[in-house]
Amino acid sequence: MVKKRITRQKEILQKELDKIDSFFNAEELLKRVNKIDPKIGVATIYRFLNENEKENHLFSYKCDRKTVYSKRDKSHCHFICEKTGKIIHFKIESLDFLKNKIPGTIKSFQIEVRGFCNEHKSE
Repeated sequence: MVKKRITRQKEILQKELDKIDSFFNAEELLKRVNKIDPKIGVATIYRFLNENEKENHLFSYKCDRKTVYSKRDKSHCHFICEKTGKIIHFKIESLDFLKNKIPGTIKSFQIEVRGFCNEHKSE
């Protein structure tokens, strides 16, 4: 087993990651850590995020063509209004309806639903 080196930058990144309680992207994490250490660059952020994802400490999803991360949500669902571009996140608690359709165990999922929000439902 390879022992990971804990650097000052990784400590800062981990402390800021521990404070985040919702979905976030790399740019948001970069802004947070740059308030503490402006020398931390975007490449360091992505290495840190990729490392945490490989170790199953983070989950990544695509949202509006961007990658978002979560520490505990193993699913990401959103509705996109095709008229306004508004994105509304929602949760699905159970995928029981898929149990007989998938030949395996579901680890995580992402669902994107497109349509028109209530502002445009009569159109």
